[in-house]
Amino acid sequence: MSAGQQVSSRVLTVPNVISLLRLLLVPVFAVLIVRGDDVWALVVLAVSGASDWLDGVLARRLDQVSRLGQMLDPAADRLFILVTLLGLAWRDVVPVWLVVVIVGRDVLLVGLLPLLARHGYGPLPVSFAGKAGTFALLYAFPLLLLAEMPGWLGDVAAVTGWAFTWWGVGLYWLAGAQYVLQTRALVVRDRAATGETDETGTTTQEAP
Repeated sequence: MSAGQQVSSRVLTVPNVISLLRLLLVPVFAVLIVRGDDVWALVVLAVSGASDWLDGVLARRLDQVSRLGQMLDPAADRLFILVTLLGLAWRDVVPVWLVVVIVGRDVLLVGLLPLLARHGYGPLPVSFAGKAGTFALLYAFPLLLLAEMPGWLGDVAAVTGWAFTWWGVGLYWLAGAQYVLQTRALVVRDRAATGETDETGTTTQEAP
């Protein structure tokens, strides 16, 4: 978002439609990857990556940043990452530990939601590190799939794909640490502002 840009409660916007279409591509990609239609699977991944960039640009330029879009866009990204990871692991393109490492971060963030909700907050906005990590992973997966091809093209794709993967994992977990610290800061601030009553009825303050 640009400074001073308003977040609307509109549902039907161009960026939201693009995010919804990206969600609809998830089962299409899953079927293609299971069937071994790698060329079409790569096309779907490329379209998904382009639409992820496009909806953000349009949201800012058309002044259509919405609360629904702020939730729909990262949800589409994470669902695509999850399905792609599971498909590639099923094909033995990536190891199972990579699935655990990436999914583990999202499980951590889901665990923060009840705590945020208890203090009156919704999901935290996507950070730059989180978005960069997501982009890196979405670039990595087509390359890792392309690495299955024989010859020099597969070799180059393998090296580049794993480079993007490691950068993506690092940024993904850096963003996760930032979300944890932001959640802690919000909770501590609320407790410091309102105080918490212990079992004896004494109001307590918690230092940051």
